[in-house]
Amino acid sequence: MADATNLNRPLCCEQFGSGAARGCFAAADGSLQWEAWGWRWWDFSGAFTVKPQRLAGGAGGALGTASPPLSSLIAVFLPQGFPDSVSPDYLPYQLWDSVQAFASSLSGSLATHAVLLGIGVGNAKASVSAATATWLVKDSTGMLGRIIFAWWKGSKLDCNAKQWRLFADILNDVAMFLEIMAPIYPIFFTITICTSNLAKCIVSVAGGATRAALTMHQARRNNMADVSAKDSSQETLVNLAGLLVSLLMLPLVSDCPGFSLGCFFFLTALHIYANYRAVRALVIETLNEGRLRLVLKHFLQRGEVLGPTSANQMEPLWTGFWPSQSLSLGVPLHRLTSSVFDLQQLVEGHQEPYLLRWDLSQSPEKDNWVIVRDTHQVLDKLFPKFLKGLQDAGWKTEKHQLEVDEWRATWLLSPEKKVL
Repeated sequence: MADATNLNRPLCCEQFGSGAARGCFAAADGSLQWEAWGWRWWDFSGAFTVKPQRLAGGAGGALGTASPPLSSLIAVFLPQGFPDSVSPDYLPYQLWDSVQAFASSLSGSLATHAVLLGIGVGNAKASVSAATATWLVKDSTGMLGRIIFAWWKGSKLDCNAKQWRLFADILNDVAMFLEIMAPIYPIFFTITICTSNLAKCIVSVAGGATRAALTMHQARRNNMADVSAKDSSQETLVNLAGLLVSLLMLPLVSDCPGFSLGCFFFLTALHIYANYRAVRALVIETLNEGRLRLVLKHFLQRGEVLGPTSANQMEPLWTGFWPSQSLSLGVPLHRLTSSVFDLQQLVEGHQEPYLLRWDLSQSPEKDNWVIVRDTHQVLDKLFPKFLKGLQDAGWKTEKHQLEVDEWRATWLLSPEKKVL
């Protein structure tokens, strides 16, 4: 039997993930007993409590504790260790992402209904072979578009994941609108659905690639697979809910094209708004060109470094594809100079393992070298302070999301420069 003086003294404390700690006591009969467990979920304490349980038989068994009411749902749909195992912006992003997925699921059902109507489903005069040919042409167009887009823009998707994510979802809405309008103009039906499927295949490439980039941002315990799997579970649940609602909605709108189109526009507006809120909720701690431009401009004007939260809130989401000034990294040498004299001018005055060149179209030739030298002097003076400010503000400076081409040069004329 346990000493009565030690009954109220905890032997140890334990907690599961970010849940509240609970004490383990010695019971009067010598067994272990746990105090009531107040579960803390996303900074709310005491939301769920359970009765303490003991080891079966008093010893030698597994620890048994009753799960809080929502712990099963948390385990099924959220990554293990949530919220500590994911980024702080995980929950707001996933909530808005679920809203947009639900709206997209309902819009997709309206578009699918229109496409099936257009190819002749339910029409006794429709030709099976013609419908099959139309479907094959549609799929072939999409496959070619998928390959071309991945080659053309694949390397840019990591750098501007938020912008491309928003772009993909808006393009998906355009594709579904084309599908809904296709049966209205039968003579252009094949061209319209081929264009729509081409857009959808671009959406699948851009959306899938940016989802992978965002998963890498959200995973904080090398748990990308778990975060991705739980995101898939959440999306499946939302799509299932959308399917059930669609079964109720389609009979109401199938005989009224105007009402169907009105529902589509409402769902599209909700879809775009939810997507905007989702990507705006993201706080990515690495610098891409847009965030670097904002942070650097603020630093030069005020001497302070913007934190990730402020910079992400200010980052443009609609115009991020076409910055007013372009920054090219890792370019071939012939884009910088074509003469030995120019090359010597680029090299002189600094020992950094890179070359800088201002766009000649934006400055006179005689002033270009002055601009380059002044830039190096400013960098030598301000960059150490800027780098420290980035680190103190919470930016991850060991990596970046700047678009860098693959050109490098081994420097032979100046041994100090090593590799360019």
